[in-house]
Amino acid sequence: MTDETSPADGGGRAWPGRVKRLVRARPKTALAVTAAVALVAAGLGTWAAGTGPFESRDRYCWGAWEEGSGPEFLGDGGGSRTSEETAPTPKRPRGRCTVAIRSEGTSSSTGDYVRKAEVTVTYGPAPRDAAERVEWLDTYLGGSAVPLPDGLPGAVDEDRGLLVLPERCDTPDGRPTAVTIDSESGTDWSDGVSLSDGAELGGARSVAELLVSAANRGMAAAGCAPGRPLRVTSPVLTLAEKDEDYFSRACRIKGMEFGKGTNGLEYQVGAVTRDFQSCSVRLRRDGDRYFDALMVAQPRLAALLDGVPGREPPARGWRGTGVFTDIGGYKVVRAECAGRPVTLMALAPGTRETTRYFVAFTNAVTQRLGCAPVAPGGSGR
Repeated sequence: MTDETSPADGGGRAWPGRVKRLVRARPKTALAVTAAVALVAAGLGTWAAGTGPFESRDRYCWGAWEEGSGPEFLGDGGGSRTSEETAPTPKRPRGRCTVAIRSEGTSSSTGDYVRKAEVTVTYGPAPRDAAERVEWLDTYLGGSAVPLPDGLPGAVDEDRGLLVLPERCDTPDGRPTAVTIDSESGTDWSDGVSLSDGAELGGARSVAELLVSAANRGMAAAGCAPGRPLRVTSPVLTLAEKDEDYFSRACRIKGMEFGKGTNGLEYQVGAVTRDFQSCSVRLRRDGDRYFDALMVAQPRLAALLDGVPGREPPARGWRGTGVFTDIGGYKVVRAECAGRPVTLMALAPGTRETTRYFVAFTNAVTQRLGCAPVAPGGSGR
C-alpha cells in the first residue's frame, strides 16, 4: 500500500492509496465529552469521538469531503456510512472513491424498509475506444446536464457530473484526464417493492462543488495540480424548462418530428450556450435513450473527442471531418463554425436511421451560431 499526500484545499494530510472503513452515527452525549477530557488528562492526545472542541470528523474522497458538511449523504442523520477509496498517484494517475449509506426503518403504511445510496468519484483518462468514449461522454452531457460555471470544462446535473482536468494531467498518449461523480439510491420494502430515487446530492450547484473539491485533491495526489486550486464561484445555470412529453417537434427544432412514435417519447431541451447545446429524446416508460444530440465547442471538453471524427468527411456533402457508425449507433462531426471548431454528435440505440434528425439538429446549431451549413443541403448563416 502506498500513501499519497494531497495538500490541495489546505489538506496536507497523508491519505492511504487504498482505504476502506465503516463509520456509524456517533452518540453526541456528555459521556463522549468526558471521554475526551480523560484522554487529554492521560496524555494520549486531543482526539475525541464526540462533539465540542475535540470533535473529529471523517473525511472522504482523498480528504475532499468532510462528514457533516454539505449535502445529506455526508450528514450524521443515523444509519451507517462506509467508504472505500484508491488515490491516484504520479505513476498510476487513476483513482476511485465510493461513499455508501445504508439505513433501516419502519413505516406504518408499508412496513419495514432498507434505504441505500452510493456516491462514486472516478479519476482517470477518457476511454480509449471511440464508441465507449462517445457513450461515456453522453452520460454526463446529455439529458438535463448544464455546463459548469467559471469557464470550467465540464457539466453537471442533480445526480452526476464531469470535469476535464488541465492539459498537464493528460495521459502520455494525449487523452485528457477527467473526474466524474455518479450517484444512485433506492429503497427496498419488506413486501418486495423497490423504488429508485435521487441520492440527495443537494442540487447541481452542490454537485459542482463536490466534483471540483475531489478534482483538486485528485490532481494533488497525481502530481499535476495547477498553481491555484479550481473553484466554483458563480451560479450554476438553471434550465429554462423541464422535460416535455406532449409534443410534435422535439426540442422545438424543425425536422425533429418523430411521427406516431411521439406518444411514447419525451424530450429535454438542455443548455443552449455558445459552447454547448443539447437535445435529449427518451422513452417515457423507462427513460432510456431514443435519440441524443450534442454540440460542444469548449476546447478542453471537445478534446475528449479528439481522434473520433477522423480525417475525412463522414458522408458525401458534409463539411468537416467525421464518422457515422452502425455499430454503437453514434455520429460525430467536427467543423469550423464562426471562426472556431465545433464538434457535433448524436447517439441512438439499435440500427434505426437517425441521420435526418442529426441534420436537423446540426442546422439548428449552425443557424444559431451564424456559420456555414455543416450538413448537406443544410442551412446556416
